[in-house]
Amino acid sequence: MNAAPKIMRRIEMLAKISDEPGKITRTFASPGMRRANELTAQWMREAGMTTRGDAAGNLIGRLACGKPKAKTLLLGSHLDTVCDAGKFDGTLGVVLAIACLENLQQQNIKLPFAIEVIGFSDEEGVRFQTAFLGSKALAGSFDRRDLKRKDLAGISMADAIKNFGGNPAQLKSARLDPGKLLGYVEAHIEQGPVLERENSAVGIVTGIAGQTRARLGFSGRAGHAGTVPMSLRRDALCAAAEFVLAVENLARRTDGLVATVGQVSVQPGASNVIPGEADLTLDLRHPSDSVRQRAQGQLERTAVRIAARRGLKLNPETLSETAAVACSKELSAQLALSVGRFQKKIPQLPSGAGHDAAILAGITPVAMLFVRCKGGISHHPDESVKTEDVQVAFHVLNDFILRLAQAHEHI
Repeated sequence: MNAAPKIMRRIEMLAKISDEPGKITRTFASPGMRRANELTAQWMREAGMTTRGDAAGNLIGRLACGKPKAKTLLLGSHLDTVCDAGKFDGTLGVVLAIACLENLQQQNIKLPFAIEVIGFSDEEGVRFQTAFLGSKALAGSFDRRDLKRKDLAGISMADAIKNFGGNPAQLKSARLDPGKLLGYVEAHIEQGPVLERENSAVGIVTGIAGQTRARLGFSGRAGHAGTVPMSLRRDALCAAAEFVLAVENLARRTDGLVATVGQVSVQPGASNVIPGEADLTLDLRHPSDSVRQRAQGQLERTAVRIAARRGLKLNPETLSETAAVACSKELSAQLALSVGRFQKKIPQLPSGAGHDAAILAGITPVAMLFVRCKGGISHHPDESVKTEDVQVAFHVLNDFILRLAQAHEHI
């Protein structure tokens, strides 16, 4: 089955659904997310699935197998995006999974287990600055304190969920029963350059790096840009700038550590006023949790020293932490056998990016299939994949499902 052209057309259709004109932006519980869920649910039903939305806004399509005690294989990825995103991050995994189930239905293939395709409601964490809301609800690890978080418009997460049709009081009902699951397999663009360097369409993910998201606020004193001498200034932005360079320096000196300050907010924010407040975000990632945690502690101590030396106050806050995850050796081995049928190499590589698989690993075995992307570019409008690579990914995922079905035929 030549599924790739249809997959690419559907991804283009989702790319037209956005909360920002001229960009691809779909954040948690937004109007764009609602429209994306509605369109994706239509494709799920066309593929023979029943659909539902859970209390956290996740979209779930289910293909039952007719056996009352049959377990469920989970597939999918996220449908939310960063601001001004690319087309394929998240959406490829959802649309690819739907195509595989559509193929099973067309061939009238009956499986010994059920399959659920999940379009997670929030993986990126853009709106409320905490990621994996959808998968945390399914894994039973959602922190109800996050319901009080507010977006830039002052809307609480609880109210956003209500407005979207979810139920913040019933989030526990979204939790999946680990005893009924076979595992979770997620296809995703690599978001890096390794597969392109290896000249391979797809690769197997060995594990997912742990991640810390934090916010630090430097508080000084605003003042007139022309009348306050340099020696008497308490410039919050200068402290933030010094800290940003310290972050870069530590990451360059620590093998495997990546560290990013992606947002800086300055108040009062006038060209002729000394900045009195500077808030910034910090994103730390490493395959080893201990290395990541040591780096966070070291950077917080650096921030304390910078603030003290400049006569500022410091307000550090850890927003979220995700532990490093090793992918299932059993599921990955089956996936590797499928990869070997459709390309010569079977690249194995870690993921520096976080994924919903890292959260679901808390309740079920997980595996991931990476798909090559041009230049390793992601979280950007230039994000691009080849149609022929998508076709390879379709063949691999379809073969994996059939391989898993054969292994469970008599269980």
